[in-house]
Amino acid sequence: MVDIAFTGIGSGLQVSEIVDAIVGAESVPFESRLNSRQAAITTDISAVGALKAALESVADSIDALSTTDKFQQRSISGSDDFVSLTSTKAAEVGSYSVNVDQIASAHKLVSDGFDSTEAMGEGTMTLTSGSESFDINVSSTATLSDIRDLINDNDDNSSITATIITDDVGQHLVLTSKETGVENAIKVTVEEAVEVGDLLGPDNTDKVGLSRLAYDADNTSATYAPNLTEVREAKDAQITIDNTLVITNSTNEFVDAIDGVTITAKKPHDVDDNISTANITENNSNIKSGLSGFVSSYNELVDLVSQLGSSSESAVGPLAGDSLLRGVMGKIRQEITQSFSSTGSDSLTLNQLGVRSDRYGKLELDVEDLDEQIALDVKGIQNFFVGSDDEPGFAASFTTLTEFYTQSGGLIDGRIDSKTAQLSKIDDERVAFNLRIDSLEARLYSQYNAMDLLVSNLNSTSSYLQQQLDNMPGVVRDSS
Repeated sequence: MVDIAFTGIGSGLQVSEIVDAIVGAESVPFESRLNSRQAAITTDISAVGALKAALESVADSIDALSTTDKFQQRSISGSDDFVSLTSTKAAEVGSYSVNVDQIASAHKLVSDGFDSTEAMGEGTMTLTSGSESFDINVSSTATLSDIRDLINDNDDNSSITATIITDDVGQHLVLTSKETGVENAIKVTVEEAVEVGDLLGPDNTDKVGLSRLAYDADNTSATYAPNLTEVREAKDAQITIDNTLVITNSTNEFVDAIDGVTITAKKPHDVDDNISTANITENNSNIKSGLSGFVSSYNELVDLVSQLGSSSESAVGPLAGDSLLRGVMGKIRQEITQSFSSTGSDSLTLNQLGVRSDRYGKLELDVEDLDEQIALDVKGIQNFFVGSDDEPGFAASFTTLTEFYTQSGGLIDGRIDSKTAQLSKIDDERVAFNLRIDSLEARLYSQYNAMDLLVSNLNSTSSYLQQQLDNMPGVVRDSS
């Protein structure tokens, strides 16, 4: 756009309007063509992107039936107030009684009561729980609270928590194991500092000085010291299966005590309580849910393709007549009619599993036919979907087909990249055209301004000459 433009001062012409009209006559058709191309390309990118997303959705839906662990699942019932039960595919169909004899508990110890300002004695305390052991160095001025902090803040401690409880007697140090079970019982040994004049050395097990916090329940040990009170015994959980098999565990969770079953003990059975029963049954509901999900996603794809490829008089889709759209759906329709190996030399099709196409190309699932086939040969259905290393099943084959179009750098991405490059080229064309238009506008204003100046000069010359003529002697002005 030019910075200075005169407007016909000399000629009386509307120079700006004239220039705008000429520039508009050049730019409007160009911009219209460019905008039309841009809109078409943008629409194509959006449509192809929607197709890609729908294909990915269908592929994702069939993933629910793509591996062996998705078939012949197990369901377990019998969870109650006493046990919580879960199972995996490894569990065998059957029924078992489960009695909770005892639940696991964490070890808890408490000290005698002491004044909050009392120094507990100098030395080293070694605290052990399970396989973990750590030391704390206690100064001669350390109180019970100081010892608590030394325990909790120790970088090597991940097994014991320490806290203070204050009652009418004083402060009590409470030690609790973080893990349950007998093997995680707490042991506290003390090595008191040697005092001057003590010829016999310190007694690390008596109830004097730091040894007041010593605890070793083994009365055969040289460090035996029951100087802390056991508030809660460290216990293993114990269950009895089928009134015969007794199993213990340091935690309340029994994994694979029955193959493929996890039993979590919640509370012990009393003699009058009904024994818990674990019932394991085969569960193939995931086959039905997986196929239902596939049918639903496929039908959504069909609806989208119908919209994108519509060529009716009332509505023409953005991909009407597009070879990519035809190619994709042709391949997919062919794929869902293919047979895949099931049992031995036999094979199956989706149709035999109750999946059928209606006259609109959409799929329907006949649940009764599917249930019948599951009851007849669930292993064959698994082989149909999963296949083997040598021969892929339907799930892998379908995924491979869709990935040809949807994978990074695939056919659809290639098309989107090409269209995006065209959009970039349009932007370049617009920039170049705007430069040409600016140049044209500047040239027109220059030409019209020059003409206007010329006309202005001519008008001035004419006025001057007329004035001179009027002033000449003997010249009579015509007054008629």
